[in-house]
Amino acid sequence: MAESRRRRGTAIAAVVAAVGLTVGLTTGCDAVNKALDCVQTAEAVADSVTDLQQAVENASNDPTQIEESLSSIDQNLDEIGDKTDNADVNKAVDNLNDAVNNVRTAVENGDETPDLSPITDAAGELTKVCTS
Repeated sequence: MAESRRRRGTAIAAVVAAVGLTVGLTTGCDAVNKALDCVQTAEAVADSVTDLQQAVENASNDPTQIEESLSSIDQNLDEIGDKTDNADVNKAVDNLNDAVNNVRTAVENGDETPDLSPITDAAGELTKVCTS
């Protein structure tokens, strides 16, 4: 009887350990997937910022490129916001949203060469929090 209880206790302990390991791996994988999503989207944002810089340089040829670039950044930021609950990432996304809105307002008010440094700074911060 004591032998049976010991085997059952060992079996239960093994099942509990296996479940705990599975949950730990699943949680770990979810965290890794979220981090990869964040990094990939941050890279897309960086590409969009580069496109925005080029659009501003070429604004006299095609002023619609600026709005297209800003919209692309908005879309990428929405993707990050949907995929993370990390406070630092969300703060970086909010800061970048503010910078994009400020540039959009400047362009709407006739500024053909808006200051993009707040966008590039905020995009750099987003990349930093996604990779740390």
